[in-house]
Amino acid sequence: MENVKIVENGVQAKQAIEQLIMQGSKKDDIYLFAHDKSRSENLTDYLDINDVGVEEQGIFDSITNVFRTRGDELRSKLESLGISTAEAERYEEELDHGRCVVVAIN
Repeated sequence: MENVKIVENGVQAKQAIEQLIMQGSKKDDIYLFAHDKSRSENLTDYLDINDVGVEEQGIFDSITNVFRTRGDELRSKLESLGISTAEAERYEEELDHGRCVVVAIN
């Protein structure tokens, strides 16, 4: 089961992560997505949370992401965390509008 929060910026992302941890999520099970790759990497590093990688996606999808558009890559990563295709598309639209998506998997 996943818990998803849509936030506007890093401050709200930090608050959402703290809230998820207080609700019982472990930091290792929390992921942040932003449409801009460097923003996503910077926030993930700053907030000390995970990035979706080979462990979550598998080797094939990780390699395939190299050739995908950023939107396709984000949807694939969201789906690898258990989010449905329709929800992943909706969250990717939020990312298109500059928002961030915080996902906790339990």
